[in-house]
Amino acid sequence: MKSLTFESVLRTFREYSLMTVGMFIYAFGWIGCILPADGIGGGAAGLSLVLCRAVEAVAGVQVQIGTMVFLINGLLLLVAGFIVGWKFGIKTVFSIFMISVSMNFWESVLPAEGLFAGMENLLQVILGGVLAGIGVAICFMQGGSTGGVDIVSMIINKYRTVRYGNIVMCSDFMIIGSSLLVGSTLNTVVYGYIMTAVFSYTVDLIMSGNQQSNQVLIMSHKYEEITRAIIENAHRGVTLLEGMGGYTREPMKVVVVVCRKRETSKILKVVKSVDPNAFMSVGSVMGVYGLGFQSLPKI
Repeated sequence: MKSLTFESVLRTFREYSLMTVGMFIYAFGWIGCILPADGIGGGAAGLSLVLCRAVEAVAGVQVQIGTMVFLINGLLLLVAGFIVGWKFGIKTVFSIFMISVSMNFWESVLPAEGLFAGMENLLQVILGGVLAGIGVAICFMQGGSTGGVDIVSMIINKYRTVRYGNIVMCSDFMIIGSSLLVGSTLNTVVYGYIMTAVFSYTVDLIMSGNQQSNQVLIMSHKYEEITRAIIENAHRGVTLLEGMGGYTREPMKVVVVVCRKRETSKILKVVKSVDPNAFMSVGSVMGVYGLGFQSLPKI
């Protein structure tokens, strides 16, 4: 069991504080920009907006979008728990909770027309996509997850290996298109696809590149401790390669980790906590095939 130190408490407080800030930025992008511009998007937030409008049209009951996001993510967590196991981290649960709280907060304090009423709708949607992307990227860099498609991806990959990007693309396409069933116009649908593209690009840009995965090479004499820490704390597989110092001619092991790009910062933090002097190299990889990633395409 890891000992509780002031540094670990401070680091944990910082991570959760940044996740909170990220979720409030994400929620402001939706409530303050996208909704007033009659826009829509994908993911749990987009589906929640469609369901809120459907409930209002059928039952005449107004449901806050944050509440609907919480219900959808809660249901997905429950289903995924029975299918793939209860492997969800506390950060994922915390992020899902903060999304709902922040959305309901902004919905209660911001005017219905938003703060940018004089701006063209398309520009508001683009601004909302940028803000939402910044918020999600901040959450990802602290090891959090916004649920939604991430949970759906876990369920699907339990039975069939499908690229995460394909799942996101298909789900967003269907969610945005389904908004036509609840009275949305073609302008709204087009705005939704533009918002999704801006959102995805912003997240990729902040997360250092548009590659799906990173390869981390770690050189340290504490390779055994680093290996255990990565497996136990970051829950990632590790490969040890034979290496030798070019100048000292001293043999050592090179720790190799291939991970999702949003997990890279967590890997680096784990290594630094074990050996602050470790030499690390991070490189983007074009394709990763095998268990936990995508299946090998037919050649």
